Amino acid sequence: MNPISCIITDDEPFARKGLEGYVLKTGFFDLKAQCEDAMELGAVLAQQPVDLLFLDIQMPHLTGVDFIKSLPNPPKVIFTTAFKEYATDGFDLDVLDYLLKPISFERFMKAAFKAKDYFELRNNSNDADYLFVKSEGKLEKVVFDEVLYIKGMENYVEIHTLNRRIITHSTLKALADKLPQRKFLQTHKSYIIAHSKITSIEGNMLNIGQHQVPISRQLREQVMHSLINQNRR
Repeated sequence: MNPISCIITDDEPFARKGLEGYVLKTGFFDLKAQCEDAMELGAVLAQQPVDLLFLDIQMPHLTGVDFIKSLPNPPKVIFTTAFKEYATDGFDLDVLDYLLKPISFERFMKAAFKAKDYFELRNNSNDADYLFVKSEGKLEKVVFDEVLYIKGMENYVEIHTLNRRIITHSTLKALADKLPQRKFLQTHKSYIIAHSKITSIEGNMLNIGQHQVPISRQLREQVMHSLINQNRR
């Protein structure tokens, strides 16, 4: 398994230093940056997307909860806070864990292994070259290399392939977790595209054959960074 890239964000220097020590001891985290607040974190993420955030909740200007809600496609999160009352908000956002300060190393490692298990499971599930989705009362096989793009519509998604369109009851986020990241990229809160099917880029639109898929303003830097660096992997 590749190291899990992560960022620590906390407005307290002592808290950042403590988490840094914990992260470096695990052996399976790759610490990319440390940020003082959500504004700095947003700027870093625009240049360097990561797998996981260790994110304080109560920070100046913008809370960790509000920051995550503002992202169309946030990384997985482990919240860190001194306030118990934020636990419900954290779990409503489908975070991996919630660490209450002061954080012991034992409790940190419990959260760390939970993250490790999550990413290992996701990576293993992405080893296959297809998945099955339920559509119109039957299971349809979706071969990853045949997918052009995927469109989210509240609790349904449209999967557009080379020769058909499949509609299944799911959220876009739930389906995204089942896709191999090396092949797919979210470009908008409602769209995921297949890297290899892009024929050209015009402004904020991706051309995929006769189809056009938008790039959102919030995700543009991440999308362009990913597309430009795709051939270097």
